[in-house]
Amino acid sequence: MKYVLAVCCTVGLALIFIFCPIKNIGTPEPEYLRIHIRANSNLSEDQRVKYKVKNAVVDALIPILSNIETFDEAKSVMRQNFDLIEKVANEVLLNEGFSYKCAASIDNEYFPARAYDNITLDAGYYDALILRLGNGEGDNWWCLVFPAFCFTNSQNSDNIVYISKIWEIIKSVI
Repeated sequence: MKYVLAVCCTVGLALIFIFCPIKNIGTPEPEYLRIHIRANSNLSEDQRVKYKVKNAVVDALIPILSNIETFDEAKSVMRQNFDLIEKVANEVLLNEGFSYKCAASIDNEYFPARAYDNITLDAGYYDALILRLGNGEGDNWWCLVFPAFCFTNSQNSDNIVYISKIWEIIKSVI
C-alpha cells in the first residue's frame, strides 16, 4: 500500500510539473528606497554644505540601517528617525552659517535612470527619503537607503561601507 501511495504521489507531482506552467520563481525584484539630499540651490556654498550634510547624515544612519532586512522596515525606520535626521542636518547648516533648515520626508517620485557602480536603477517611480535643504531647488546627492550599499564613510569617500544583508544577496546575483 505504501508503495502504491508513493507511486501515485510521484506521478501526480510529475503531471503537475508537466501540465502546469511554472512562473519564474527566481530572485524577486529588489525594492529600493532611495535617499536624495537636495541642495537649497546650485550656488557653490549650497552645494558645498550639501556634502557636509550628507557626511553627517550618513554617519548617523549607518548604525540605524545596519540590521534592516526589508524594504518596509527601512521605510518605517526612516520615518521614525525624521527628527534625528533633521536635527543632524540642521546642526550642520547652523554651524556653517546657513539660516535655512532641512525637511525630511518619504515621497514616491519619478526619477530618471541612474547608475551607481554595478547597479542601474531604471527610470520610474521610487520611494525616496528626501532631505530638502532650504528650498531644495539645487542639484542633489543620491544613493540608496535600502539596500544600503553605497553609503560612504565620511572620513574616506573612497571607502564603500556595505551595511545591508540584502545587498550581499543582490550582489551575489549580479
